[in-house]
Amino acid sequence: MVLKVFFPQCCNRADSGLLVGCWISGHDSAVVLAVIHYPFIPGQVKQYIQQMQAQSGVELSVLGSWSLPKEGQEGMESFLRDLSTIFPQERWLQINRELGKTGFTCQLLHRDQNGRVIQPKKKVEKRDGGAGGNGEEQQKEEVEEEKVIFVHYEQRKVMLSQLHPVQNGVPDPKTDPPSELRQMFQTVAGSQPLFFLDRYDDGPLKSTHWQTEGREASIIVELFKQASVPLCMLISWLLSIWTWICNIRLFSLYPIRFLSSKLSTCVQLSYRTEHMRTLSSPKPAAGHTQFMRKANIVVSFLVDVALGMLLIWWLYRDNHISMLANTLVPAADHVAKELEQLLQWLMGAPAGLKMNRALDQVLGRFFLYHIHLWISYIHLMSPFIEGILWYGGLSACFGLTFALSLLSDMVALLTFHIYCFYVYGARLYCLKIYGLSSLWRLFRGKKWNVLRQRVDSCSYDLDQLFIGTLLFTVLLFLLPTTALYYLVFTLLRLVVVLFQGVLHLSVDFINSFPLFAVGLRIARSYRLAEGVKFRVLCEEPGTALHLMMEINPLKCSTVVQTYRTPTYSCYPKDSWAALVKKLFVGELIYPWRHKTTKTD
Repeated sequence: MVLKVFFPQCCNRADSGLLVGCWISGHDSAVVLAVIHYPFIPGQVKQYIQQMQAQSGVELSVLGSWSLPKEGQEGMESFLRDLSTIFPQERWLQINRELGKTGFTCQLLHRDQNGRVIQPKKKVEKRDGGAGGNGEEQQKEEVEEEKVIFVHYEQRKVMLSQLHPVQNGVPDPKTDPPSELRQMFQTVAGSQPLFFLDRYDDGPLKSTHWQTEGREASIIVELFKQASVPLCMLISWLLSIWTWICNIRLFSLYPIRFLSSKLSTCVQLSYRTEHMRTLSSPKPAAGHTQFMRKANIVVSFLVDVALGMLLIWWLYRDNHISMLANTLVPAADHVAKELEQLLQWLMGAPAGLKMNRALDQVLGRFFLYHIHLWISYIHLMSPFIEGILWYGGLSACFGLTFALSLLSDMVALLTFHIYCFYVYGARLYCLKIYGLSSLWRLFRGKKWNVLRQRVDSCSYDLDQLFIGTLLFTVLLFLLPTTALYYLVFTLLRLVVVLFQGVLHLSVDFINSFPLFAVGLRIARSYRLAEGVKFRVLCEEPGTALHLMMEINPLKCSTVVQTYRTPTYSCYPKDSWAALVKKLFVGELIYPWRHKTTKTD
């Protein structure tokens, strides 16, 4: 049988005393957390351990004794051995270290319920004397010794690290017992009250642990903790006012709800509102996952606002807004003129193709009329464009994501005529495609069963077949003209959708990227542990085997995947095959994000 003792490195040179820690349930292992130095009063040690056990929730106990003899302490080892009668334990660890040696020696004492030491088990083998037949029995005694392995660990790193995968729920010990390593990490992390006793305390007990030389603290962190309470109250009050405004009956009307669900700015505003509700909650983080989510939201929000303020500084410096306003109207006129030339080219013989002239002229004049309406609208809005840009640029003070969302909405409004052309062409093309498919089933004696959603056989009379043939011929010969207009305006629409998709991806990246987790992985990689590795630290003759436990940090890709903030994703929900199918049959492609679609 092998006993594993997890021993902190900070206690390697501690003065002689008592080992405080706990036994790992279900495993033959012990975790040493601190060493209480001699001299001490046993009653005060028991009272101190009970107090720490109540504060931390960890089953602390005296595991045994630690002996590092110095000058004038020759009888310390036997004294510490006798302490096992004062602190009754089933197993008592007596760890000794000699000066000049790296390794430890450990003796494990077993005691019964009455406190008596149980001698090691003996194996007795009986054999016959041999050919002489004297019948004498020879006895061979073997003492079964329990091997001990010391696993050294850095107490501070283990206490602050989180072993992955993160357990969000509370596992059932009967069905899903935690591993030995996870129990060890949880024991060290839960024993923080034990580490508050440092060398500067005036109490009767002195101990050695990772924080013995003084408590680790930060004035900046403490100031932020004190300022977070009134700040959360202020944010909660502002959110209550905003919620009251949003619940006004006027904003519950269908047109306003429809527009708010389609505009990227409104979606981003609701997303940030949800974030502020999460941050302003008076309840502390329930676990590691919720704490990391809040920290990622705070860092993401601060970076977003910093980028927004940088954008404002650039916009309002050297009068860049006026330059953008003066460039926007000529650019819109140029796009409209290019569309007019494109329509004139389609109304002729594009690429040498012979189109249906009547339908070609009707579609071309119809689209040209819309372009003239759009030019008139642009010139009507030109005096107000600079003011719109000036006040719209102020939205960047809420973050760069608000400015990008507003830019996406402005692009959607400025290219509304292209969207109309695409819808007209797509609907007309889709009508002809579905009409041709239905008439093709008519030729084969089939029909679409709406109730059962399948194709069934059907018999048609002569009049139905004659009318179907005429309609099929008309739609088939008109299809190339419609398909050409649909193809051109679909390509234009895809260019706009691609630009808006880049903006949406940028907003989604800023909202969801776990900046705090990635920074923690780079600066303090041990905080996010994927596992551990062991290397031989010492293997001296006459001493136990000593291993050094080192933390394997989590991979950066796993950090991003694990701690990515849930967001309203703007990624395509259809596969490339489904997208090509929609384009082929003329179904509309929407770049809008829906508030009800939330991905983790």
